[in-house]
Amino acid sequence: MPSPKLYFEDFHIGRIFALGPKTVSADEIVEFATEFDPQPMHLSEAAGKASILGGLSASGWHTSSMFMRMMIDSYLLASVSEGAPGIDAMEWRKPVLAGDTLKGRSTVEAARPMRSRPHIGIVTFNHELENQRGEIVLRSRNSIMFRRRDAENAA
Repeated sequence: MPSPKLYFEDFHIGRIFALGPKTVSADEIVEFATEFDPQPMHLSEAAGKASILGGLSASGWHTSSMFMRMMIDSYLLASVSEGAPGIDAMEWRKPVLAGDTLKGRSTVEAARPMRSRPHIGIVTFNHELENQRGEIVLRSRNSIMFRRRDAENAA
């Protein structure tokens, strides 16, 4: 694995990171649901069609997990991330159905050095995922902590 390249200073306001694409299969929806969210609409096409969701749909938690993987692949593994203090918002706007292809973006909204740990900065992101029809399926907002490039002089 190459050494990390993205430091706090690389996350300027307005920078956009592309997410995906990721096509969601029926098998992975059922596999995730069986282990973590075994509600009928996540376990069978028939139950999904009988629900308000209109078909076999991924759990919101599954959608969030796929979104997390997209962030990992897009920029987190190439960064000096120190983790996240939490999530401010997570909205599941539309169902993610078997066969949907997801893509999206993470946009830097704010960035500031931490007062208590000057060698780390906090970057706030707004995220959106959409399906192949351009419908927003997920919106999220959270902050992530990144090491600063020149940590010794950050105090």
